[in-house]
Amino acid sequence: MATIRKEISLGNTPDRVWDVVRDTGALHTRFCPGFVTDTVLENGGASRMVSFGNGMKAREWIVTLDEAARRLAYSVERNERLIHHNASFQVIPEASGCRLVWIADLLPNEMAGAITGMMEQGMIAAKAALEKA
Repeated sequence: MATIRKEISLGNTPDRVWDVVRDTGALHTRFCPGFVTDTVLENGGASRMVSFGNGMKAREWIVTLDEAARRLAYSVERNERLIHHNASFQVIPEASGCRLVWIADLLPNEMAGAITGMMEQGMIAAKAALEKA
C-alpha cells in the first residue's frame, strides 16, 4: 500500500486553520479554492462530493472529525481507479503558527504518482488560503 505524506508550515494560529479544515463542505471556498471547484455535502454531512479543478470528482466519506486532536480523516469511495484510499489532515501547533499534515494511504500502488501530484497542488492552494484565514 502506498503512503504519501505532505506537510506545510503556516503562519496562522492552529485554531484558525482548524476552523477551515473542519468545515467539510467548504473545500472550494475556504480550504483549497481552485484545486477544488465544488463541494456538496451528502448523507447528512457524512459524505461529500468533491469536484477538482482537473475535472475529477470523488465521493469522500468523513470518517473522523476529532476536535481535540484537530484531525479530519476521510475515505474516498472505491472507483475505477482506486481500490482503497483513506487520508487525514491534522493541524499541529508550532511556535510560529502551525503545521498542516496530510497523509494518504492508497491502492493500487501505481496510483501513487498521480495522487502525489494532486496532493502537491492541493497543498499549494491550501497554503495560500490558510495563510489568509
